[in-house]
Amino acid sequence: MAGDKRLDQGYVHVYTGDGKGKTTAALGQAFRAVGHNLKVFAILFMKGNIEYGELETSRRLAPFIEIREMGRETFVSKDNPEQIDIKWAEDAVELAQKMIVSENYDMIILDEINVALDFGLIKLNDVLNLISSKPKHVELILTGRSAHPDVIAAADLVTEMTLIKHYFDNGVQARIGIER
Repeated sequence: MAGDKRLDQGYVHVYTGDGKGKTTAALGQAFRAVGHNLKVFAILFMKGNIEYGELETSRRLAPFIEIREMGRETFVSKDNPEQIDIKWAEDAVELAQKMIVSENYDMIILDEINVALDFGLIKLNDVLNLISSKPKHVELILTGRSAHPDVIAAADLVTEMTLIKHYFDNGVQARIGIER
């Protein structure tokens, strides 16, 4: 069952661009929602078997937030994705559809779904169907670089994170508690 109070109107957000902060923005929205007793379900497309800090946070905030990793711990090749990565992404879309219409959650986050679409792991029509099947009271957030123009058109709010400078360019790897 969803939180104590439903949203009167849920909207579709897209956080995209080459800059850092797309997942962080989505999880910030989740944190805010939980503070008002709203229930959140997040699917991490193309991410798995890595101990992201948000997974531990979700365990501490249960039952108000639940996060599922739907991928492997390795990077996916855009030019030649493996069948297992396609299967993970297709399963994630199927799970997303179930959660969106379940009446159990007030907010659904589909983290890196834009990348899964850009890499050809899932079909545009499947993403647009997720958006169009959203009940009125559900807030839906889609993250990831290279958001498709049709996904942007279907959204109510689109934010593009612009990369200006990143310490990754100087060889700094993802740090625990900051990037993961």
